Amino acid sequence: MLGGDISPDNYTYACVIRACSDNFNFAMLRLVHGGSVASGLGYDPICCSALVTAYSKLGFVNEACKVFNGIVEPDLVLWNSLISGYGCSGAWDRGMQVFSSMRHEGKKPDEYTLAGLLVGIGDPSLLSIGRGLHGLILKCRLDSDSHVGSLLVSVYSRCKCMLSAYRVFCSIFQPDLVTWSALIAGYSQSGDDENALIFFRKLIMENKKADSVLIASVLASIAQTAYVGPGCEIHGYVLRHGLESDVRVSSALVDMYSKCGFVHLGICVFRLMPERNIVSYNSVISGLGLNGCASEAFKMFHKILEKGLVPDEATFSALLCACSHAGLVNDGREIFRRMKDEFDIKPKPKHYVYMVKLLGSAGELEEAYNLTQSLPEPVDKAILGALLSCCNSCGNSDLAEIVAQQLFKNNPDDNVYRVMLSNIYAGDGRWDDVKKLRDKVTGGLRKMPGISWIEGSFC
Repeated sequence: MLGGDISPDNYTYACVIRACSDNFNFAMLRLVHGGSVASGLGYDPICCSALVTAYSKLGFVNEACKVFNGIVEPDLVLWNSLISGYGCSGAWDRGMQVFSSMRHEGKKPDEYTLAGLLVGIGDPSLLSIGRGLHGLILKCRLDSDSHVGSLLVSVYSRCKCMLSAYRVFCSIFQPDLVTWSALIAGYSQSGDDENALIFFRKLIMENKKADSVLIASVLASIAQTAYVGPGCEIHGYVLRHGLESDVRVSSALVDMYSKCGFVHLGICVFRLMPERNIVSYNSVISGLGLNGCASEAFKMFHKILEKGLVPDEATFSALLCACSHAGLVNDGREIFRRMKDEFDIKPKPKHYVYMVKLLGSAGELEEAYNLTQSLPEPVDKAILGALLSCCNSCGNSDLAEIVAQQLFKNNPDDNVYRVMLSNIYAGDGRWDDVKKLRDKVTGGLRKMPGISWIEGSFC
């Protein structure tokens, strides 16, 4: 077209700009942008609207803002595009600033404006912002919009405020799969595994087909309950709907079976997978390690390297867990060293927890303590808590006091560690010290009663 006699107009450029964003081709988008400016369409509302949307979609919100600022009177579509761009890129505060400017210009927000703002609210600390937007949605009478309602469910679910998420969900006339998924995933991530399963069953009864992401989320909930029955039901659903070839679903099945104690079934699922990625191998290694099969876990690790896959931090977490369960101190040291030196992975708190448990359980308390002291302050309480637990099992009250004081300093309101230290004192017969610590414990701590069940391996 450019080589002929017909010159592209603003609609032509808008179409090509959209094609660039749909194909995530930033370089071509810049060329087309330059072409539109050279053609005298640099400030055309249709071109500019397409450019703002395209740059925002590709994550180049600053470029989108530059285009936006060059427009004399941006319409609501342009405002919405920029707000949505900031929301999708996680810059919710910038999106709110643009929204305030839009209101100052006298523009009335619509459902797309509020949707663009809601997308950026994902952290629990932003719950008050989400509630404020919910109030504005009610004030503007946009609560009947299904897309806005779905995003509200997602916001409350991500903020782990499930009562509000459920109330909004119930107010939606016909919630779509995205809304159902947001609610179920919210219950799963909040630790309410029972409701996650209940609503998944309701979803199936509504004749809606669950996607792979939702199934993986529900299987993660089942893995936490360690109750394999519902997992077998979902496995059957997966097979009936031909989802077993999805790597996310199969990996979640492997993880679920392993954590429910049926590691052999997890291995069977793994062997039948047509495609395997690092997540799949991590699930198998974790399952083998949790069930005391450390040597098999190491064989899987060697297969990862043979296939040219790159192990990640979850791989080493699973391997260190396996070493901790099997008491393989030297292997654990070597894995920890290779993670840092060979694969350039910076250890996370969970890696240090496993190393402390491994060393402490083997009686290497001094090495475990030195490892914790090599970390910058404040040391994660899970790491120190693991060391305190090892001091208890080894009967080392002197080191326990040192570790406990460090815990009390960083976590003055956490009485769990005071109870742990008092138990160590009790083991040494230091009853006066036990009484002093117990007197400091406030808040009426109660021990969670234990529960158990016996389940047949009907699978």
